[in-house]
Amino acid sequence: MTQEAKDLQQRAVTQLMEKLALRNELTFRAPTGSGKTRMMADMMDRVLTGNTGSSPVTQASGLCSPVFLVSTLSKGDLARQNYEQFRRLASDGTFPALRPYLINTEAGSEERLFIPEGYNVYVLPRDLYKHGGRLMQGVMQDFLMDTVMICGHPVYLIKDECHQATHNLDNLASGFFSKVINFSATPNLRRGQQPDVEITDDEAVRAALIKHVEMGCDDDTVEDALCKLEEIQPQYRDLLGVNPCLIIQISNKQKAAEELSAIEERLTQHQQLKWMLIVDKEKDCRTNDKVGRLPVGCWKDYAKGNSSTVDVIVFKMVISEGWDIPRACMLYQVRDTQSRQLDEQVMGRVRRNPRLADYERLTPEAQQLATTAWVWGIPPEKMRRTMAVRLANREDTQAKLWVKTTMLKPLTERTDFVAEELLGSIKTDITHSSLFTLFGSLQRADEQVRQLCYQYADGNSGRWWHFAENIAKVERAYNSYICDYGQSMEVNAEQASFPLTSFYTDNANYATIADWVWRRRDGRDRFSFDSEAEREWAEVLKDLARDAAMTTGDEVLTDNGDRYLWGKNYLAGSAIRFEYYQAGIHASYPDFVMRDRQGRIHLFEVKSVNVAQGALFDTEEYKEKVRTLKECYRHCSRLTGQLFYLPVLRGDEWQITRLADGEEALLTKEAFVASLHEPPQ
Repeated sequence: MTQEAKDLQQRAVTQLMEKLALRNELTFRAPTGSGKTRMMADMMDRVLTGNTGSSPVTQASGLCSPVFLVSTLSKGDLARQNYEQFRRLASDGTFPALRPYLINTEAGSEERLFIPEGYNVYVLPRDLYKHGGRLMQGVMQDFLMDTVMICGHPVYLIKDECHQATHNLDNLASGFFSKVINFSATPNLRRGQQPDVEITDDEAVRAALIKHVEMGCDDDTVEDALCKLEEIQPQYRDLLGVNPCLIIQISNKQKAAEELSAIEERLTQHQQLKWMLIVDKEKDCRTNDKVGRLPVGCWKDYAKGNSSTVDVIVFKMVISEGWDIPRACMLYQVRDTQSRQLDEQVMGRVRRNPRLADYERLTPEAQQLATTAWVWGIPPEKMRRTMAVRLANREDTQAKLWVKTTMLKPLTERTDFVAEELLGSIKTDITHSSLFTLFGSLQRADEQVRQLCYQYADGNSGRWWHFAENIAKVERAYNSYICDYGQSMEVNAEQASFPLTSFYTDNANYATIADWVWRRRDGRDRFSFDSEAEREWAEVLKDLARDAAMTTGDEVLTDNGDRYLWGKNYLAGSAIRFEYYQAGIHASYPDFVMRDRQGRIHLFEVKSVNVAQGALFDTEEYKEKVRTLKECYRHCSRLTGQLFYLPVLRGDEWQITRLADGEEALLTKEAFVASLHEPPQ
């Protein structure tokens, strides 16, 4: 994952821990595909290890650590999916405190069903705890009674997909559950599940955790969706190594047969496409793919793989939860126009990033493809619309506006950081930590440090052990090195410019701009920005460009003459980025880029310390982020010869920090404008 994605998840879990220390019930909302199960595991691991000062473990449990009961849907084998992920995260050392157990009712008819002790995370398929079920014949109550009353462990109930009712478990809540934590992409507000902690869709998109959504036209047909699939297939396969997938959802009721007949007729005209139909009854499932030779129960697992040959999946049922298929990037709902309504759960099936693990290694073009979903239907009410943009005068713009970017060179490629020298002076201990402890420490280390370990060990288990035992010393040396930009920062060999296409999320911070590098696909000239401060700074740059175009005398501009080139540095597809270090390697994408008439490149990272949407940004954490960026830009300006700015809006006034050739200056807006007329140094 990107460092931004890791930070977003960790920040959300930290907020959960803070709330959990103060409240007995809370709700966490995060979009499908943003790593909800991983964050759930992180939270449980923190509670079990007590690794925060405000841990609810010490407040609620005394000497006994909590036991978690994770209730999750049986639909789509989601419970087993969660259990397998918990087990993997525990065994690979990511969250080693977890000891998961999957509750089932598979004991023989004459055997007494029981839930074993010795675990701390019990995953319960919700539908097993129902009237008439074996778990409700005293088994669950006996288990909870022993856990709470005899062993003294508080039980924390986690409701995964909490928007689905859990009446039977709710009846046990007051007697056995110390805390209740609700998780969902769509909490049920009518049942009081107002989110206490939330990762918004916009945050998840910016961190590349999920795809942004491009909505199709209302009058598009299934044929349009199939043609779009065929259009993107070559790029998807070449750039991502993934076979893309279109999901078509049809009605569950009377019109299903008619809809299905029309879809199959269209599919026969696209003979190169492989498809499968999944419905409730196995005898009615069909496919023209080789997967048809397998039992129907195996079809879903086969279709999930990035190299699966199934191009189109048709569902007659709601596919809202429990099936992860990241290669799915298109959703078409065939519904009566009166009820053709998408919801977040259904849309979430096509929003997962298929290359999340190695996203930062992809080219900008591949990154944009991996984070785009195409959807046909009526979007959920609170979903913000994304607007596609293209680069105007693309040849002229890309020929004139080239930006030098920087990176922090991988530690394994530096000749001035030698693990041999650092570790060679450290004597090997007589006794060693356990293999599992060392592996866990290595897994939690920065990726650069892990790669250095593998390079240093080179297949030698003794050297691996020596490195892992001294990983804290290596990390201290690494942090010292990476934070010294004089050693670690270098200019990328290839320069960057704006991508040919991108998009932005419409959030009502509008500005009308007719003459910059971008054009909306629909031809309109109203653009929106991430914040009020960004919008106001766009107005500053727009005025600059307009005033320059109206100058007279020796500075007259003609259609063929130089002019200000400027635009928003939209994240989608952008290669205009600068790496910095703050508890991990991050990338800064300056908000705006401008080339002035003298050919100088100006980059702007806009900030604000005003109150916006109920949040006060004048905090120590926010100030530390600004200080970190300033130090990064100081070195970037020295290496690239470009000018970097941090315009900060305080009230109605701009306080602008300029970094040029490693030197810092504080400017007013007027001084900044005047500086653009100064000749190059």
